[in-house]
Amino acid sequence: MSAIAERRPGADDFGPERHVYEPHRVGLPPLRPYLRELWQRRHFAFELARTNLRAQHFNTALGQLWLVLNPLLLGFVYFALVEIIGRGNRGTEFLAHLLLGLFAFRLVSTSIAQGARSVVGGGKLILNIPFPRTLLPLASVMAAFMRFLPTLVVYAIVHVVAGLPVGPHLLWAVPIIALLTLFATGAAMLAATAQVYFRDVTNFLPYFMRIWLYSTPVLYYADEVPGRFEPVLAANPLYPIIGALSDVVNQGQNPSFGLLAWGFLWAAGVFVLGALFFISREREFAVRL
Repeated sequence: MSAIAERRPGADDFGPERHVYEPHRVGLPPLRPYLRELWQRRHFAFELARTNLRAQHFNTALGQLWLVLNPLLLGFVYFALVEIIGRGNRGTEFLAHLLLGLFAFRLVSTSIAQGARSVVGGGKLILNIPFPRTLLPLASVMAAFMRFLPTLVVYAIVHVVAGLPVGPHLLWAVPIIALLTLFATGAAMLAATAQVYFRDVTNFLPYFMRIWLYSTPVLYYADEVPGRFEPVLAANPLYPIIGALSDVVNQGQNPSFGLLAWGFLWAAGVFVLGALFFISREREFAVRL
């Protein structure tokens, strides 16, 4: 559907005007004014993310504690499971590897899960307020990132206890986490668009995420993967990003150029694909909802 409105000359697409929705071909709006409007309303996404976190009691002491305890306890459960299967041949270094990978994976999985519900759950906003709909999945990623930040403090403690190296090489973690967030943003926009057309996406996501976690080098080291499963690892878009993060933080070395380039291509590709797919479809969200 397309929006035809009575507007003043020079008015933007998000002004207070009356919209009439008629059938149209899916396509991109003019991107320059769209991105300008998106940037001007960036505070809306930030406040929406904070509101969502407050609804989850993030502003209380117990709520913030649970944000840390939940992934931490899950990490200890996985560590105990790996210890039982491996007959106790793992140590604190592997615990650090597992927690780092699990925290990073939860950033992506939470962004996708919340992003999938962002458009459908924001139906009243979409129907009553004109704004770039991209702000909805962006707010979900912001909320997931705010939940991710406290886990870094927990990991820092485990890192020191495990005796892992501390040095300038840790600065590489900043651009790698930025790549991870970029990938999560594109994936969240893809999931948000898919949920509008296929309402069972959120029911399928938990199973998909569990399989994705098991195929990502989080519960094991990448060099432990048997040769017959290496194609599965290579096809995993999170492997180069989390692999590079593990090399920097756990192994105490600079990431390989191959992993960084591979991770950048995945992150940039998924982001561009997700953004273009979302923006090209967002004009008919009001009708679909």
